Amino acid sequence: MRAGAAPAGRWRRQSELLRRGGTALAAALTACLAGCGGGHRPVEPVRLALDFTPNAAHSGIFAAVHDRRDRAHGVHLVVREPSASTDSLKLLQAGRAELAVLDIHDLGLARERGEQVVGVGALVQRPLAAVIAGPGVTRPRQLEGRRVGVTGLPSDDAVLRAVVQGDGGSFDRVRRITIGFSAVPSLVARKVAAATAFWNVEGVTLRARGVRTSEFRVDAYGAPRYPELVVTTTAGLLKRKRGLIRRALAALEDGTRAALARPDPVIAEISRAGQADQGLVRRELAAIRPALTPPVRLDRSRLDAWGAFDARFGILKRRPDVAAAFDFSVAP
Repeated sequence: MRAGAAPAGRWRRQSELLRRGGTALAAALTACLAGCGGGHRPVEPVRLALDFTPNAAHSGIFAAVHDRRDRAHGVHLVVREPSASTDSLKLLQAGRAELAVLDIHDLGLARERGEQVVGVGALVQRPLAAVIAGPGVTRPRQLEGRRVGVTGLPSDDAVLRAVVQGDGGSFDRVRRITIGFSAVPSLVARKVAAATAFWNVEGVTLRARGVRTSEFRVDAYGAPRYPELVVTTTAGLLKRKRGLIRRALAALEDGTRAALARPDPVIAEISRAGQADQGLVRRELAAIRPALTPPVRLDRSRLDAWGAFDARFGILKRRPDVAAAFDFSVAP
């Protein structure tokens, strides 16, 4: 959802080569990979666009690549980090990625615009959105009359409203100001009493800096346990390459289990790719670990509850057709 730093490492160089070389290079890469290690099943490149700078939420992706578990499933995951928050969807729609990680609210908004994007797997199994408050605020209703930073995204007001109202407070009495994606410096400098943010990234960063915070996660205040980040493709690609997408999702499931069982290699990989401190990535993974299981699986009842929540709080104009927005048969 947000702009990230430029990635580094081997996977980025592969991604750029594939982007510049086009179809010819993709075919050559496929032939090369198919011929390596004689006797192994042929592998096919699958370009996967991230939603944000590499972080622990992407552990399954990076573990699948690092351990070559993707090859065991007949795919070669080529990871692409977008330069802006909307790029993963644009890359998918332009045919420059076969899979894209999207915030589930962005998937719903894209569907409302008539875009044929389909969710095929869950990267995490619970909401990551929260209202994070600085010193002096111990419960959401205390935000009445105080300045709360929001990014300006449509989902922010819904998250803030749900959290404040869930504690019996008045959302209309909260003084909302737009701070973009500067929750951490704004809270450190005490420019705001609280801010909407992701508890698995900004929440971890603030604690690592020694900032005393209270974390009000949206699903603790009335929101359902929906998957915040979903793996998506287009309806056309799903129809033409269902088998390939199924194998890619199996690789992500395998990679997630590997990351949870043996986290050190993937922590180092994410640290290099996202240019982040390994200690911080380790803290992020410890925080998000419970949300990574069961890997990839979509839960229809939770998605129905998500649709009702987004319509109720005005993120979407109407309750989405979950059966059309998600394919439940392709995930492992």
